Amino acid sequence: MKSHLIILMITLPLLLATAYGQASKHAVKKKNPPRVLYGTASYYHDKFNGRKTANGEIFSQKKLTAACNVLPMGTWIKVTNLRNGKSVIVKTNDRLHPRMKRVVDLSRTAAQKIGYVGDGLAKVKVEVLGKKKPSV
Repeated sequence: MKSHLIILMITLPLLLATAYGQASKHAVKKKNPPRVLYGTASYYHDKFNGRKTANGEIFSQKKLTAACNVLPMGTWIKVTNLRNGKSVIVKTNDRLHPRMKRVVDLSRTAAQKIGYVGDGLAKVKVEVLGKKKPSV
């Protein structure tokens, strides 16, 4: 009887851990970036033109690029201005300041395409398109 009790005491925690998905230390969940984000967009100040971005590229206000703290570098995204419905496709190649609460910071050209340069900020929807350049 004692041996059955000992076996039960050893196996019960393992059974419970398995039932709750905690048995394997190798079964680590990957943190997947979100597929759609909503928030505020801004655009780069001209002082950043010609400086290196976080991935080493030289920033240009004329390119269709963005800074984002949530998505991996090199991710292609579609940014839609929620006020007027205009969209632009850009590549993430930079990061925002760590304390920045905005979802994305666009180059001036990208911000012009979706019509918020005069306003400075816009409420946007950001859709993840993937790592491959989308064919438009």
